[in-house]
Amino acid sequence: MPDKSTIEKAKKDKEEGKSGSTQAGEFVHDEIEKVKKGKHGVRSAKQAIAIGLSEARRAGVKVPTPKKGGAALKKKAKQDEEKAKSHKPVSQKRSRARIKDLKKEPTNTVSHKALSKQAKSASKQRTASDRSKAAKKAAKTREKNKNK
Repeated sequence: MPDKSTIEKAKKDKEEGKSGSTQAGEFVHDEIEKVKKGKHGVRSAKQAIAIGLSEARRAGVKVPTPKKGGAALKKKAKQDEEKAKSHKPVSQKRSRARIKDLKKEPTNTVSHKALSKQAKSASKQRTASDRSKAAKKAAKTREKNKNK
C-alpha cells in the first residue's frame, strides 16, 4: 500500500500537467526507498520498478500498458487499472503473504550501481528520436508551469 505522501506527490504532478509515467515515478521512488530501508527486498531493480508501477495503476494513475512483454504482463496491468476503478479493499491475508515473501528477498538489488545499470540498459532500448521527444515534452511542461 503506498504512503499518503506518495499519493499527494503524484496528485501534485498531475495538477502540474506532468505525464502519467512521471506521476508513477513517485511510486517507483517510494518502492525503492522501502527496499533500501530494509522493509522488504526484491530480486532485481526491474522488480522494484514493476511493483511501483503496479501500485501507481492501483492508485488511479494513468500509466500506459507496456508495449513489450507477454500476455501475463498486459493482463496484470489491466487488472491493476480495474482495481483502481472498483475501490474494493485489499485482502489482508494476501497483502501479508506478499510482504512476507518479499522480506525473504535481498535488499542490495537496488544499490546505486544496480539502479544505474538498469537505467542504462533501459535507455539503450529507446531510440534517439524517442529520447528527444520526451525531453521536448518535459521542457514544454516546465515552461508551462513557469508561466503560472
